[in-house]
Amino acid sequence: MTVDVDDDLWSAVGDPTRRRMLDLLLVDGSGTATSLSEQLPVTRQATAKHLGVLDRAGLVHASNAGRERRYRVDEAQLARAVAQLSSVGTTWDGRLQRIKRIAESLQHDQAVTDPP
Repeated sequence: MTVDVDDDLWSAVGDPTRRRMLDLLLVDGSGTATSLSEQLPVTRQATAKHLGVLDRAGLVHASNAGRERRYRVDEAQLARAVAQLSSVGTTWDGRLQRIKRIAESLQHDQAVTDPP
């Protein structure tokens, strides 16, 4: 089974600061670079750059709010990311189970051919 993974999407959520931003936006409903930077260990400028990455990946969308831009999570795109992660996890669980069965079979064969 092949899983299609959006590399840009996963690059965007691969950074812990961006994941924290998504958490904050989900809790608060929306936020600006200024409001988010006050809750993160990065500058406002770094926050704005991180938001740009999330925006390009489609995970957030911005609207003008006076002199600032207010960001909201795109819940459909986030759900797509969660579905991809779940699918990848299921695929890897199957692979690991096959590896376990092979290792157990080899161990059993070794025990039969080399009795104590």
